[in-house]
Amino acid sequence: MEILNVRSSDYYVISPLINEWWGGRQMSDMLPKLFFDHFTTTSFIAEKEGKIIGFLIGFLSQSYPDAAYIHFVGVDPRHRKNNVGKQLYHEFFKVVKKNGRKVARAVTSPVNKTSIAYHTKMGFHIEHGDKEVDGVSVFSNYDGPNHDRVLFVMTLD
Repeated sequence: MEILNVRSSDYYVISPLINEWWGGRQMSDMLPKLFFDHFTTTSFIAEKEGKIIGFLIGFLSQSYPDAAYIHFVGVDPRHRKNNVGKQLYHEFFKVVKKNGRKVARAVTSPVNKTSIAYHTKMGFHIEHGDKEVDGVSVFSNYDGPNHDRVLFVMTLD
């Protein structure tokens, strides 16, 4: 497996896979092409035998000079449990640290139990929101009415 910076053209490969990789959930609209054009130095793909098997889209925060944000991560279900995600995150963390950032942030939906478990296993902490859903602290209406979100934060060493 090889970890590479994302290219603009990777959008056309990844976008059609997103809903499939998320078990039919309509998620592709959450990752427009602009991320593949404007965040290439902080976003990565994992390739195996010339095929994309995972990706991480992240960026350095414009508003918070000590922070970076992971917008979207996906791994082909056939390659999960093979440390693909872990390697993508570590590549992102290396770039973030080189740029003097000390905090990584991410957001997920409270229905995405896999993402919640994965982020906490990676060392992210769940930020205290204003309500709980299934025992998890969330920020209500974070992404609009009835779109509660779990917010994660990690201090980078």
